[in-house]
Amino acid sequence: MAVAPLAALHRKLFDETDGSKFARLKERLLKKHAPDDRLAVLDILTAYARDGQLLHWRSFLMTDIVHLVEGSQHAAFFAWALEQPTLAYWGVDGLLKSIGVEAYAPLVALAASGATSLEVRAKAIKSLAVFSRQPFDQGLPTDPGHWKAEQLRLDAVLAWQADGYPDGAGYKAPATHETLTRPLSRLEMAATFLDRKLALRRQREQDLAQPSNWLTLASAADMAEIEAHWVLPEIYRRFLAWYSPLRVHVDGKRFPQGLHLYGAAELVKAQHGYSVDAVHHHTIAAWPPKLVVIADAGGDPYCVHLEERSIDGDLPVYRANHGTGEWRFELHTDDFIDFLHEIALAA
Repeated sequence: MAVAPLAALHRKLFDETDGSKFARLKERLLKKHAPDDRLAVLDILTAYARDGQLLHWRSFLMTDIVHLVEGSQHAAFFAWALEQPTLAYWGVDGLLKSIGVEAYAPLVALAASGATSLEVRAKAIKSLAVFSRQPFDQGLPTDPGHWKAEQLRLDAVLAWQADGYPDGAGYKAPATHETLTRPLSRLEMAATFLDRKLALRRQREQDLAQPSNWLTLASAADMAEIEAHWVLPEIYRRFLAWYSPLRVHVDGKRFPQGLHLYGAAELVKAQHGYSVDAVHHHTIAAWPPKLVVIADAGGDPYCVHLEERSIDGDLPVYRANHGTGEWRFELHTDDFIDFLHEIALAA
């Protein structure tokens, strides 16, 4: 009697000892069977996470398990996973997804446990913050794996528990300029095009505790600091004031090392290592004095010149390679708006 395809794949997974082959079998399981037999696939994956012979794959499977789970049928598995050091990190999200607010008490206990690793404690607090819309993660790195022990806001978490786990207000999206919905000028249309492309990135992944890939209104204080350092070309000054990049980072074929476009809050400090010595804060003589770095790709600076203008008031963007012993600047785009279009196409 022939063995059913899912049963045969189940057996192969548990028998496989080669990690690369296991990965291919796992992908086949997810693509061919998860859409129609989600619960059966979950049973196979959770069984492997408990008893599979490839130990690293037992933990790697947790993200797939969390993605597939719906409802409380696998709550007992996630409760067990929280007690396993290598599975607890993603067990946090699995338990929240399975039983919602009923997961609060065990996750607060996990966060408070000195016997639990810092990474897992931080993950518990981060996921509780996201689920409850409480600001336990405000201003902290998006990845809780980068949190330090002193950043665990355990007192706030315990106070929230004592108050009966109320829902928080969550985070508001950053303020944006009205012209992003009604663009008229070339600059406004370029900024709107870039924002629409960045919005696609925000839809895929966004943490409003540390929002990224936004074009936002600059603060008056940030603009005042900039104006104390330079008299910027008007088109670039307006871009910063109306569409200040907030953690804007794009990558791809155009920028294989990734490009970071500076916002008003970071522009002054971003000159460190280029025109300003990062340690002693004195001006570096070898740097051309009229160039302001507005972005970098893997350390390679992209600059505007304070005294160059095109006929329509735009300005060219220059680029140089770092680490060559001396700065050799080349024209990158004829105007700043073209540079914004290039970034948008890479977003």
